[in-house]
Amino acid sequence: MNTMSLDCWNKPQGANRSTPIGLINFRVSEAAHLELEKAEEALHDTPDKDLMLDMNMDEMELEMPEGFGPLSDCQLRVYLHKDDLRGHFHLVGHSAKDGSLVYSNAVMVDQLG
Repeated sequence: MNTMSLDCWNKPQGANRSTPIGLINFRVSEAAHLELEKAEEALHDTPDKDLMLDMNMDEMELEMPEGFGPLSDCQLRVYLHKDDLRGHFHLVGHSAKDGSLVYSNAVMVDQLG
């Protein structure tokens, strides 16, 4: 498993801007890593701009920033960077408390290897 610590933001419904909320910590299992690699390959063969992979939050050992509650859902968004067409991903979810959007900064899929 790969442990990630990424900057995280929150964007409440109706807000114009996101607010940084700190670091989110989670683990990406080998199975999830393989799914990320498959998604990257699929994006090279389709006109899709991104793919969303549903994640089991229990398997991710997800730790939210202090003072921020749990997520109601969690996905990894995979996309190809426009400059080098290499796969990147970031976590996307919603706060269980108020449904606001929560997301992390992006990481290259290759960095998990």
